[in-house]
Amino acid sequence: MLKNKITLITGASAGIGKSCAEAFAEAGSNLILIARRIELAEKLASNLREKYGVECIAIQLDVRKYDEVADRLGNLPEKWQNVDILINNAGLARGLDKIQDGSLDDWEEMIDTNLKGLLYVSKLILPGMVARDSGMVVNIGSIAGREVYPKGNVYCATKHAVRAISQSMVIDLNGTNVRTCNIDPGMVETEFSLVRFRGDAPKAEQVYKSFKPLSGDDVAQIALFAASRPPHVNIQDIMVTAISQASAQIVNRTGV
Repeated sequence: MLKNKITLITGASAGIGKSCAEAFAEAGSNLILIARRIELAEKLASNLREKYGVECIAIQLDVRKYDEVADRLGNLPEKWQNVDILINNAGLARGLDKIQDGSLDDWEEMIDTNLKGLLYVSKLILPGMVARDSGMVVNIGSIAGREVYPKGNVYCATKHAVRAISQSMVIDLNGTNVRTCNIDPGMVETEFSLVRFRGDAPKAEQVYKSFKPLSGDDVAQIALFAASRPPHVNIQDIMVTAISQASAQIVNRTGV
């Protein structure tokens, strides 16, 4: 069903984005890989072309910068302009501080990436989908978009906003054949915690200690399932956790 479709993935150089690239390439989709770390994205594109025989291009882009988004996505090569599936995956957390102690720089980076970046890319891609009356948007949110945990304040706020935007897309796109799916994963072992703690590996490792978290591949398979349903089926909202995770704060760390 996805063979020869064009899938655009933001934050494609690692983690869930990289796993989505692998899963969608295996399903036969051609790929536009968006990332700041272009060397990693280009290497991934090369590997996927060789492994699955799909077409794949990598574009260096910072989704926080609207002028850059408009330039790169507004001037895609003609054969790549009709994006069928958009996976808004780029996102991050910075710091774990009480709101009164928070860093303005951390706040701005999370708001600009998780919220504004998603909006900027969607603004460039959605009009074409609406004009063609076909397409799908997959927004990668977080369990933090459903509940707030201590010291998660601004990150949780951005992910609550992602879920609200996903719900708004469903409503605003009603009457077209453009679908929207919001996916809220629990704890996924990627670079997420390493980024949050600015490279403090021992601290990041503690986040996933003594239980088996989700992998990027787990989330990618859910995105692929949602995107490969018949055109009249729209899976609007999904929350997924590891079996050991009951909520944002309740995790069974007994090695299950």
